[in-house]
Amino acid sequence: MRRVTLFVNGSPRNGKVVAVYGTLSDLLSVASNKLGIKATSVYNGKGGLIDDIALIRDDDVLFVCEGEPFIDPQTDGRPQEELTGSHTDWLTLNVGGRYFTTTRSTLVNKEPDSMLAHMFKDKDAWGNKQDHRGAFLIDRSPEYFEPILNYLRHGQLIVNDGINLLGVLEEARFFGIDSLIEHLEIAIKNSQPAEDHSPISRKEFVRFLLATPTKSELRCQGLNFSGADLSRLDLRYINFKMANLSRCNLAHANLCCANLERADLSGSVLDCANLQGVKMLCSNAEGASLKGCNFEDPSGLKANLEGANLKGVDMEGSQMTGINLRVATLKNAKLKNCNLRGATLAGTDLENCDLSGCDLQEANLRGSNVKGAIFEEMLTPLHMSQSVR
Repeated sequence: MRRVTLFVNGSPRNGKVVAVYGTLSDLLSVASNKLGIKATSVYNGKGGLIDDIALIRDDDVLFVCEGEPFIDPQTDGRPQEELTGSHTDWLTLNVGGRYFTTTRSTLVNKEPDSMLAHMFKDKDAWGNKQDHRGAFLIDRSPEYFEPILNYLRHGQLIVNDGINLLGVLEEARFFGIDSLIEHLEIAIKNSQPAEDHSPISRKEFVRFLLATPTKSELRCQGLNFSGADLSRLDLRYINFKMANLSRCNLAHANLCCANLERADLSGSVLDCANLQGVKMLCSNAEGASLKGCNFEDPSGLKANLEGANLKGVDMEGSQMTGINLRVATLKNAKLKNCNLRGATLAGTDLENCDLSGCDLQEANLRGSNVKGAIFEEMLTPLHMSQSVR
């Protein structure tokens, strides 16, 4: 077993005798514990950097450092802190009249290329001015400097209420704390108010509804509601023309006579919604769920879905008497047990559509594509006069 004597770089005093085993990393770990520093490299007495544990011989005298160059302990008899500008001695900073006490290693280690690191890495390298208490003077804002100092201490960005993030960002740029700049830019972006094209939430929309008189038409043309929860709301007569309602939850909502022309309803849920007299011309509801919806208006006002994209929709059990689905696309849709009496399905694409159990009495299927469609368990017989294709 080999043993060596370890000293802090540049110091001939307070050495520690340790056993050498394992790898060089093991020796550095032991040196850190014994000498109370963060050891990163080791030198022999002549200043040679040791990079392999096999180079160490029994009874060698080694000097451990935290990353600074080798300092010959014979060149000066001053304390080691004066020789190296130790990264572990304490400092007091006077920042804009407010005092901060920290260690040199805090200011240097995390951001070694920053202005603070260059100011305090070597003593008097920048000719730092000190006040009557010996604190180093820095003419900056203490409110904005405190989050930066805490970040250098523990690596987390923590800003107290009332502190402007833009001010902290400018300080980080001034001191060159590059890793903090990115964190601050993200935090500032997340704190900004929602932009005009951001989706409108349920809370915001309910506020609009409450502020609108019942006899006034609410215009939501072209607005973005993507992913919003609008379930069970009274949305009668609202103009949603060309609005983005994709992936919305509109279950049990009252959309009576609403204008959804060219609106995007793809992936939305409208189960059990009231769609009496709704206008959905050329709308896109691909993949939407409309199970148990009511399109039938007792007053005779018919829902208009002419030219709508309803690929893969699930409309099982819906009431659609007299509905206009002319030239709409219902490929692979599920219309099981739907009431389609008197519906206009002329030119409609019903390829692979499941129409089992439907009531198609007096429905107009002229020119429709019924390739692969399922017509099992029909409530009324389908006459040839209804479909000419």
